[in-house]
Amino acid sequence: MNNDRIEGNWKEMKGKVQQQWGKLTDDDLDVIDGRREELVGKIQQAYGKSREEAEKEVDSHFN
Repeated sequence: MNNDRIEGNWKEMKGKVQQQWGKLTDDDLDVIDGRREELVGKIQQAYGKSREEAEKEVDSHFN
């Protein structure tokens, strides 16, 4: 997976991301804009997870 951008069309993926991580707001998703590192950071903040845990969840979700 490209570490800078999550593969695929972010606008189509936003709904699935919000289903998986419901605490992320529309504003959060706009800021993330498909960037993997931003998504990992927002998951860490919203759910109090470690960076490693958040990265594993993101990788699992998109693989």
